[in-house]
Amino acid sequence: QGRVEVYHDGKWGTICDDQWDDRDAEVVCRQLGLSGTPKALSWAHYGQGSGPILLDEVQCSGNELSLDQCKKSDWGQQNCDHIEDAGVSCDPFTGTDVHLCQSDAVSLTPTLLEGTVRLAGGHSPSEGRVEVYYNGDWGTVCDDGWTDLGAQVVCRQL
Repeated sequence: QGRVEVYHDGKWGTICDDQWDDRDAEVVCRQLGLSGTPKALSWAHYGQGSGPILLDEVQCSGNELSLDQCKKSDWGQQNCDHIEDAGVSCDPFTGTDVHLCQSDAVSLTPTLLEGTVRLAGGHSPSEGRVEVYYNGDWGTVCDDGWTDLGAQVVCRQL
C-alpha cells in the first residue's frame, strides 16, 4: 500500500485522485506484478507527496498492462493539490509498498524512511540504478568499490 508515483521525463511525481478507482488500482498492481485485491485510495490516504503532480483524470478499464495504456490527462496537465494524491493497496490483507519502473514508471510510495532503496531506470522492476532516500530526497549510489555483495544487500532490502 502506498502513494502512487510515476517517473516521467527524468522526475518522479504523484497522480491526482480525480476519477481514481479500483480499475486504476488493478492496473497499477498488475504493472507491479502483484496479486491480491486492488484497492484505490484517495485524498492523500498515504500522505501528501512533494514535487510535481504528473497525471490527472486516469481512467483505466482494468485490463491494461500499465498506466501508460490508460486514458489520462497529458503529462503535467492537472488541476490538483497534493491533498488529492492517489494511493493503492495491492494486498488483500495489509498491502505492499511498491515502485513500478518502465520508460514512464509508476510507484507506490510508502512513508519513506531514511535509507530506503529503490531501483530506477531499469527495463523491469528488478533492475536499474540504485537510489537511496536520505534527508527528504532520492540520491544515487557511487559505484566506487561496488561489488556483488552490495548488490545482494540492496536486493534483500527491496
